[in-house]
Amino acid sequence: MASEGEDTQDRSAPPEPSAFHHAYAEGVHAPWDIGRPQAELVALAEAGGFRGDVLDVGCGPGDNAIFLAARGHAVTGLDLVENALVKARARAQQKNVPVQFVQGNALELELLGRTFDTVLDSGLLHVFGSGMRAQYVASLARVVRPGSMYHALVWSDREPGEGGPRRLSEADLRAAFASGWKVRELRPARFEHLLGGKGYAEAWLVSIERTE
Repeated sequence: MASEGEDTQDRSAPPEPSAFHHAYAEGVHAPWDIGRPQAELVALAEAGGFRGDVLDVGCGPGDNAIFLAARGHAVTGLDLVENALVKARARAQQKNVPVQFVQGNALELELLGRTFDTVLDSGLLHVFGSGMRAQYVASLARVVRPGSMYHALVWSDREPGEGGPRRLSEADLRAAFASGWKVRELRPARFEHLLGGKGYAEAWLVSIERTE
């Protein structure tokens, strides 16, 4: 039995980088590439959830980053997969929206050499088991200041079945950010996808403030 704060799928390794490279190969359409920003993040932005300079970590094809940049934010989108960034840059150019898209590792965000007021994570956090999740949270801490916000949209343990990404519980999220962070809001949400069925997965939208 998993202890509190330990997700039940934690023994599984994160997907190999090659899986994400394949997802953006020519002729392949990633199921999370819905061609528009996630509706939950649009609503969050309209409610004033984003301020200042924004980092979209694991930005994929860039639709969330482009949406935020169009609202006037200086946005940096980071992804491990160059083909994802090629798509993101093309979409930004098509919409004539300035976004800085850079290739990089989410576990080494300090290499960006700067800090941000807000960090967006749409579908990256649930890739990591608890060990790598701790590395990721430490990486986030190196690019934000006290008072900065981190918003994440992640698959929830309320989503039935076993296919797709790791499901995280409320306890998993609170445990990951227990030190140096404060959860300001954590609520049920929807993660839109192209996997068929109802067209979305049960998710959490969590907003966490860096406190130290």
